[in-house]
Amino acid sequence: MSVAIARAHKIAQVLIEALPYIRRFRGKTMVVKYGGNAMVEQSLKQGFARDLVLMKLVGIDPVVVHGGGPQIGNLLQRLGKDSEFVQGMRVTDSETMDVVEMVLGGLVNKEIVNLINRHGGAAVGLTGKDGDLIHARKLRLHHDAPELKATEILDLGHVGEVERIDASVVNMLIRGEFIPVIAPIGVGADGSSYNINADLVAGKMAEVLGAEKLLLLTNTPGLLDASGALISELDAEAVAGLIRQGVITGGMLPKIKCALDAVHAGVRSAHIIDGRVEHALLLDLFTDEGVGTLIRSEKSGNKT
Repeated sequence: MSVAIARAHKIAQVLIEALPYIRRFRGKTMVVKYGGNAMVEQSLKQGFARDLVLMKLVGIDPVVVHGGGPQIGNLLQRLGKDSEFVQGMRVTDSETMDVVEMVLGGLVNKEIVNLINRHGGAAVGLTGKDGDLIHARKLRLHHDAPELKATEILDLGHVGEVERIDASVVNMLIRGEFIPVIAPIGVGADGSSYNINADLVAGKMAEVLGAEKLLLLTNTPGLLDASGALISELDAEAVAGLIRQGVITGGMLPKIKCALDAVHAGVRSAHIIDGRVEHALLLDLFTDEGVGTLIRSEKSGNKT
């Protein structure tokens, strides 16, 4: 067998393996949280855009919610303004909020849209202000410490949480064969802008859209156990146990909680995916092995 024929056979096997997944997911919505290295490294950025275009071409409807923390921090530094974080969240005064809106709603969002369009897709950029999409309320963190007689409420400024989502504009874009790309900026009842964690927005968006899957790109292989080994799949009960045991901590905790909320609200499954792997989305959706950790509401022997 010639090298060319062997290569063709290999490609055919890949397509055959992908076929049942394409059939299974055709017409389904997938919400993708885009962040980490996948937003920084050029080869990963190009691969991510191509993955989305291919998903759309085979009949899957991707919806992207993106972050942009490093880009915000870089611009603030150039402006001579320090970044302050409390419990992993950026303290956002009015001046910082202006920068957040400029970076997330402008620079980052339009770069992603442009990248998808350059690879043959049709993407449209949004913030939560467009189409009355994301209604927000001010987030107040509660801080308990032994020296405090009562719980202290921390004010982070223009940091918000999702109150509700009106997905009419997103559904309209999906029906029009567009790929929505959403910056996690919400608007309060008084018209104030709020910076919202992108994982939380992606989770709520998946709930409201009745998505088949929530895919969270990260800078880790997935969820790791106490020995550092990858956990390929687990259910909500197992996740709760790992949280109680202190195995799931730090920055992974809000991602896991967001994934749990989504599957409890009816999203079929949530995936913590290693965004440092090229074409991570396609590998997770269309191969038997996947990349990362699959979380579902209850035990199942079925990858999908």
